[in-house]
Amino acid sequence: MCVTEMEERNFEQRCAIKFCVKLGKTGIETFNKHKQAYGEHALSRSQVFKWYKAFSEGRESIKDEPHSGRPSTSKTDNNLEIVRALVRSDRRLTVRMIANELNLNHTTVHQILTEELAMKKIVCEVCSQKPDNRTEGQSEGRVFSSSGTNPKGQKFLEERDYR
Repeated sequence: MCVTEMEERNFEQRCAIKFCVKLGKTGIETFNKHKQAYGEHALSRSQVFKWYKAFSEGRESIKDEPHSGRPSTSKTDNNLEIVRALVRSDRRLTVRMIANELNLNHTTVHQILTEELAMKKIVCEVCSQKPDNRTEGQSEGRVFSSSGTNPKGQKFLEERDYR
């Protein structure tokens, strides 16, 4: 789930909790209505009661307080484009190789690849593939095979046509 979707959902749920407080509902009534309305996406019981208490004590702001800690400076649009360009230029690069090249943490590079660029690793060595728009005869001889290794000895895949 995208961070902004989660923040938006939490904001909406805090609005609902504040509304229940203004209606004079009890904490447990608020929690039960909240659970009924949001189901599996509802805030936890402790979060509902935390916000219920804050609104009961006169809090007006629905926004969450800023969190302590250093903000992320490595998941920038510039780094995202650089990672995209590196992967497009050489798909054999590993996460650690990209991280070393850009002087970034490997976890940050992994998050950029999986969360921001929606990429994932192919794990098979040899697998036949028949796209939906090909007939049986057109896909014969077309396989993905291990064709080499990267500097760490990990196998990478290459599509070849054996017709």
